Amino acid sequence: MTAGTRVEVRTIVVNGEAVMTAAATLASRPLMALNDATRVATARNGTFVPEKARASTLLFFDDHVEIVSP
Repeated sequence: MTAGTRVEVRTIVVNGEAVMTAAATLASRPLMALNDATRVATARNGTFVPEKARASTLLFFDDHVEIVSP
C-alpha cells in the first residue's frame, strides 16, 4: 500500500458472524481462510456463487455470505 491509498473496510456477515474485512470480492484469500476446507461452496445474500464467479463477485457492506464445505 502506498501513501494516500485508501483501504475500504466493510462489515459483512459470514456464516452468521459479523466480520470486518477489506476483502473486495468473494474470492479474497482472507475471506476463504475462514473455512479450513479445500473445496467450498459459496453464496452471497442467498444466491449460489460458482467458483469461477467468485473473483468478479463484489462484496458490499452488510452482505450475507455463506461458505460451506461438504
